[in-house]
Amino acid sequence: MKTWTVNDVMTTAVVTVSQDTPYRGVVDLLVSNRFSAVPVVDEFQRVIGVVSEADLLRKIEYAGAAAPRLFDGRRRRGERVKATARTAADLMSTPPVTVLTNTSIPAAARLLDGEGVKRLPVVDDLGRLVGIVSRGDLLKVHLRPDDQIQADIETGVLRPFLADEIETVQLTVADGIVTYTGRVDRWSTTDIVDRLTRQVAGVVEVVDKLEYDYDDRTILGTGMAYGIA
Repeated sequence: MKTWTVNDVMTTAVVTVSQDTPYRGVVDLLVSNRFSAVPVVDEFQRVIGVVSEADLLRKIEYAGAAAPRLFDGRRRRGERVKATARTAADLMSTPPVTVLTNTSIPAAARLLDGEGVKRLPVVDDLGRLVGIVSRGDLLKVHLRPDDQIQADIETGVLRPFLADEIETVQLTVADGIVTYTGRVDRWSTTDIVDRLTRQVAGVVEVVDKLEYDYDDRTILGTGMAYGIA
């Protein structure tokens, strides 16, 4: 079963800036392209930082502000430094939040949410920029046609795990919602099929109407694994 990764949905034509790009140059780039942030790369295309709209707004936020106070916290001092920045090197946030190539889409989604960012530079093992992935890019998996989703389920779930019972199971996919009907030998089979199906890219929900001949939950016990992730 194919596992979709950031490679399948990322944008590869990435706009970047260098460390010496001036403040107004970064502003012009973000505004003209309607970006919320831009990666900063070195001469080897390694991502060394990210400049966001929030970083740029410090110059407006602290315009005419009083001199720094002794009890200003580390974050406030950093913001004041950015307010006086002239180049991307002084504006950028470091270390950058990046994601490696071939990272799964669920893992990338968790990182975006956990770090509170809207997009992630995608880098190779050497930290070199190869693409960028946004929240919208991750949602592309749910634009997959139903027939493609169904084909993936048939080849990646039903044939490997229900080879002996595939004739007794019916599958339909409508707007990403997968519905199973029919009959299998035991409850654990329905559980495996349900969990594997939810991992198929584009699946919105699984409606399990499968009946079974034998309830093996008491034998398996709580938390029993079936050799799948």
